[in-house]
Amino acid sequence: MSDAAGPAAAQGRDAARAIDALRRGWAIRLMAADGAIRLMAVEGADAVTLADFDPAGRADILISAARAETLKLANQLAAADPDLPVLVERAPWIDADVATAISDPVLDLASPLKGPFRVRPLPAPHAAKAALRLARLAGILPAYFLMEGDGPVEASLSADAIAAYDDAGNLAIATRARLPVSASESAEIIAFRSPDEPREHVALIVGKRDSSPPVIRLHSECLTGDVLGSLKCDCGPQLHEALHRIADAPWGVLLYLRQEGRGIGLVNKLRAYALQDQGFDTVDANVRLGFAIDARDFSVAARMLDLLGVNQVRLLTNNPNKVAGLEAAGVAVTERLPIILPANPHNERYLATKRDRTGHQL
Repeated sequence: MSDAAGPAAAQGRDAARAIDALRRGWAIRLMAADGAIRLMAVEGADAVTLADFDPAGRADILISAARAETLKLANQLAAADPDLPVLVERAPWIDADVATAISDPVLDLASPLKGPFRVRPLPAPHAAKAALRLARLAGILPAYFLMEGDGPVEASLSADAIAAYDDAGNLAIATRARLPVSASESAEIIAFRSPDEPREHVALIVGKRDSSPPVIRLHSECLTGDVLGSLKCDCGPQLHEALHRIADAPWGVLLYLRQEGRGIGLVNKLRAYALQDQGFDTVDANVRLGFAIDARDFSVAARMLDLLGVNQVRLLTNNPNKVAGLEAAGVAVTERLPIILPANPHNERYLATKRDRTGHQL
């Protein structure tokens, strides 16, 4: 296991092993400057694995401040920081099922929570905060059983390893090929890969490159909208409209980013859908799950453009945060091009939320 001073590549591997372990329900050890903690993801634990990890039943439960606010354990100011951790003291009656109910807001209506719950001081706040970030990268709920001291684990990592794993600078072009699509029969697709991160991003170049700034669309992966034709969002129609808008320009690039659910992953996005069915909008659903309103990393898109030799763009978007994100990463946005499509009865509230709560200029 590498320490914080080790090569970035080795640290990235440490994070990759820890993410794999968490998704399989195995324990990990996470170290930071203020100490070390052992963790097991609540959603991956069962009676057998939890007993192995915590035979005495004393492991406390680490959750985000946003989730703690719902449980009346944190104030709204703390809940505004999605990476702020809160430690819930373990009581004898908190078993794996109760811990799951504490962690997953989708279950709130079906499983009224017991209580009262008590908050404990965090043994290693920096390590705990890094653990919440690691949960987002793993696509799991930001909730863990937490123990101090030594014990068996499947993977160990430092807090620095998480940053090394999530560094967009590690992206490189893996391959490229011609790909005729309905919008352009002469399109070229380029795949980008990182040594540790398993998600591969792609760019589709349309038209003949010249000296003008290309029309660019940053499109975050949406399985439900892009593939299944979901009516809850506007992702699929936006994807196809963007391709045709790019095809009508001298040239352009579609960046297809593997950042499902605004960066929280497919399973958590579906949890957000379930919360929407309970009456919450997309913003509140993400926050109740313990995530940022928008957890996407636009430095990934900037790195892809850099590898393509593009430093000025005309950006197809309604989202000012995309403009700001690219410009912060060194890409000049010479023009913002709106992409407005009609609503349907299923996504009217979704579009209104984008307009009213996340600043989309619809």
